[in-house]
Amino acid sequence: MKKQNRIKKNEEFQAVFKHGKSFANRQLVLYYLQKENQHHFRIGLSVNKRIGNAVMRNQVKRYLRQAFHELEPSVDPSYDLVIIARKPTNQMDYFQLKNSLTHLLKKTNLLAKSNNS
Repeated sequence: MKKQNRIKKNEEFQAVFKHGKSFANRQLVLYYLQKENQHHFRIGLSVNKRIGNAVMRNQVKRYLRQAFHELEPSVDPSYDLVIIARKPTNQMDYFQLKNSLTHLLKKTNLLAKSNNS
């Protein structure tokens, strides 16, 4: 995932939290905010220390970035997305995490077309 497609600044995170909508399942919380005239979605990842040590948190973030990379053609480009990982994510493998993320994106109608992966 390209660096310009990530949300890094606290102000950008806060804008999504304050003005956006949210949806959650047991593993992940998704906040999303529509941005007009944006050609590519941007994501911000938040993995709390309760998930585990730095190695575990970085693994969860890598899994989420890879899932977005694979789902990229199907995700609506006009949104800023913030994903917050919950405790069960430290027990999940990549495919379980991707399925959880896909479920959230489908429920919020951010997944434009079905992805057969």
